[in-house]
Amino acid sequence: MSMKRIVLPLLLLTSVASFAQSSLLKKASSVLSKATGSTTGTGLSTDEIIAGLKDALSVGATNSATKLSAVDGFFANAAIKVLMPPEAQKVETALRAAGMGKLVDNAILSMNRAAEDASKSAAPIFVNAIKSMSISDALGILKGSDTAATGYLRGKTTAALTTAFRPIIDTALQKTSATSYWKTVFDAYNKLPLVKNKINPDLAGYVTEKSLGGMFFQVAQEEQKIRKDPAARVTDILKKVFGNSGS
Repeated sequence: MSMKRIVLPLLLLTSVASFAQSSLLKKASSVLSKATGSTTGTGLSTDEIIAGLKDALSVGATNSATKLSAVDGFFANAAIKVLMPPEAQKVETALRAAGMGKLVDNAILSMNRAAEDASKSAAPIFVNAIKSMSISDALGILKGSDTAATGYLRGKTTAALTTAFRPIIDTALQKTSATSYWKTVFDAYNKLPLVKNKINPDLAGYVTEKSLGGMFFQVAQEEQKIRKDPAARVTDILKKVFGNSGS
């Protein structure tokens, strides 16, 4: 086989590979440029985007924890107030009808106090859960809905946060006597005439779920502020990332 027959195919293969690589690089550059709102090549770097999103989540989580851990943070907020679970509503109705409404009110107040206490204790765990995100995650969040970062955080951390929150909720419920009230409520209900099926829901599990739901709800509120209100962008990186995103 002649040298010419060997060299020509190699040159052709090299040219095709070089063209493909150049095309992919241009496409990747175009995607990044569009995602960051840059049309001149001076857009945000991937590191800046990720740093900004982490900052947004950290600010949102910290603000949320501060608000929810205050007295009445849960109890006075109708959107996240911890009420009797659905399966216990008939218990509440029956007890109130029997003149034991104060007993139910004490149980509800104690559950909310436990949620408030857990928010204070678990906030550092929540913030530390913001670890890493891929480039595609970061770009998707930046150009996603006004709660995209919260959705990402919920999906990535709910299982770990539930594991972390549960013992704190257990301790908080004991400290606020919620478990005592809960037991008293259901003991009273189970002793009522015509009650055949005793109810014993997992109080700690229920309050943990509601606490996390309330936390994510508040984080979403904070994220929306950061995206829509320049005054809520309290750090330089937040101003740079969200100001540049067109949000």
